[in-house]
Amino acid sequence: MARIELDLAHSYKPHPQQDSDYALLPLSMVFEDGGAYALLGPSGCGKTTMLNIMSGLLVPSQGKVLFDGKDVTRASPQERNIAQVFQFPVIYDTMTVADNLAFPLRNRKVPEQRIRERVGQIAEMLEMSGQLNQRAAGLSADAKQKISLGRGLVREDVSAVLFDEPLTVIDPHLKWQLRRKLKQIHHELKLTLIYVTHDQVEALTFAEHVVVMTRGRAVQVGTPGELFERPQHAFVGHFIGSPGMNFLTGHASGAEILVAGHRLPVARDLPAGELRLGVRPEYLTVVEPGHPGALPCVVTRVQDVGTHQMLTATIDGQPLKVRCTPEHELPQEGATVWLKVLGDHTCFYQNEELLP
Repeated sequence: MARIELDLAHSYKPHPQQDSDYALLPLSMVFEDGGAYALLGPSGCGKTTMLNIMSGLLVPSQGKVLFDGKDVTRASPQERNIAQVFQFPVIYDTMTVADNLAFPLRNRKVPEQRIRERVGQIAEMLEMSGQLNQRAAGLSADAKQKISLGRGLVREDVSAVLFDEPLTVIDPHLKWQLRRKLKQIHHELKLTLIYVTHDQVEALTFAEHVVVMTRGRAVQVGTPGELFERPQHAFVGHFIGSPGMNFLTGHASGAEILVAGHRLPVARDLPAGELRLGVRPEYLTVVEPGHPGALPCVVTRVQDVGTHQMLTATIDGQPLKVRCTPEHELPQEGATVWLKVLGDHTCFYQNEELLP
């Protein structure tokens, strides 16, 4: 395994002049040996660019890549000893499942006895032991992608295994099983795994550390709990959670903030000027009228989604979503309710960054 360090930027244009010219804005990042990481963000945010730079498929236009302190910026994937699993299955249809899994090991002249042991181990982990003698051509897309995953995991000496949205072609009911299986494999084999996805559920259930990206920037690296409780950037609050964090625009002055014409006392001095107040739907509560830290809002929608009830309300044209437990008696649409927006879980943002 390897400790991967990135200190770089990348543009597909020859002479970048502004931030929008970069696929990856300047960043400095470390992926520790044996860690399980996810690169999470919307399409076009730079996830795959970063992954391809780590694998050696792409040379960064600025900066360098280090593996265990060694500069590998211009080294090939083979020289870096990288395994990469792509979005769509890359296998040999004419070979059996066993031969597909064994192929990376035979290329490296691993003894046949060890190949059989390792192929059997990986096949058992992926629940493919009964299909080892089948030709890959006759298998479903799900099974073919499991072979691709197995080929990425079969080598014991690999520096890191990189996954580029590997579960895209997998049926939804199997995705959860495979994510769980990958996590189990990580714990058993102690591989360095880096997983690219735009699906927050995949990222948060698989990874120990999630890198949230937007517009070529890595805006926060943290555990799932840190991303949920203390988003360091407003984008993280919006992107993580279902639904994401609520935001209200306000104007701060000392120990109070003015929101939609209402002055709310805060337990700290805030920098003067326009701020955004962020609070998750799980932490908004309906309180008595006039409660400190609460705002009067008009209910626009009430939804029963089974596990919980979702109340949508607005104040001064700004929407708020409240996640309520089933036993709550919800108001009717059009009613006015007071929602407590200030509490231990409230975050304040200036220029999209979390105030310390």
